[in-house]
Amino acid sequence: MIAGRKLLLGTKERTGLLSYMGLYGILLGMGFVFIYPMLYMISTSFMDTKDLVDATVAWIPHRVSLEGFARAARTLHYWEALRTSLIFSLFPALLQTITLAFAGYGLGRFEVPLKKVWIGLIVLVFLVPSAVTLIPRYMLFNSYGMINTVWPTMITALGGQGVKSSLFLLIYYQFFSSYPKALDEAAMIDGAGRLDVFLRVAIPLAIPAIVVAFLFSFVWFWNETTQLPLLSGTAARTLPIQLREFASTFMKYYPDSDVSYGGALNESIRLAGTLLSIAPLLVLYLFLQNHFVQSVERTGIAGE
Repeated sequence: MIAGRKLLLGTKERTGLLSYMGLYGILLGMGFVFIYPMLYMISTSFMDTKDLVDATVAWIPHRVSLEGFARAARTLHYWEALRTSLIFSLFPALLQTITLAFAGYGLGRFEVPLKKVWIGLIVLVFLVPSAVTLIPRYMLFNSYGMINTVWPTMITALGGQGVKSSLFLLIYYQFFSSYPKALDEAAMIDGAGRLDVFLRVAIPLAIPAIVVAFLFSFVWFWNETTQLPLLSGTAARTLPIQLREFASTFMKYYPDSDVSYGGALNESIRLAGTLLSIAPLLVLYLFLQNHFVQSVERTGIAGE
């Protein structure tokens, strides 16, 4: 009986079975909450109308249908929108990552006057909603004739004022101020200049911060639907923006009822369009998941 109690409750040297069951139960519950919507989206997007109205079909459709994906892709202007999304996500993310690396290095390694004040301002900027600065930005870029072009996004990213840029600046500052200055001094004794120290010493040490800054910048630029329609207009017909207008666009392409396929915009087509819009992000995460998880652990940032 004592042995059974130790097995269930554990001892000082050994964790009990109940603790393991509770821990794994919580993890399974959290995993289910995150995975269930994705599984439901994938399952439903491959159903045809008969499976959607069939109460006996829960997860596995009787017949796999790609009609929903075909109609969703046409409605989204998928390949054109995908190219636009990459332009408005990849290049700004690269520019923002590079610019903030230089800024974070300067703030973390040099004795900047009023450094604490600057850090406080960075935190304050992070807390200010982007909608507050939307109208001033529009007036600024409109005065330069840059509205309805890609330049507002590129210039703000190059200037370190992209989506949630202050957060990444704080991450860089944390990394560059944490490693010993003796490494910089040793490199400079060997004849390295400040730029060489930055590129050959600081950057290799800050790879986790760089990965986090780039991936989160890419995802947040990808999902940007607030400033892009106002600043870049028709030039920014990205997948999330096309998805936001999915229902109205669908009715333009399919105004008449189609008895063979249910006629109206159904759940299968909606979820197929959603799956197509997030597919590039899923592919990116699958390729970089190991680097991503390690970088998130080292930087302490939580995902969205």
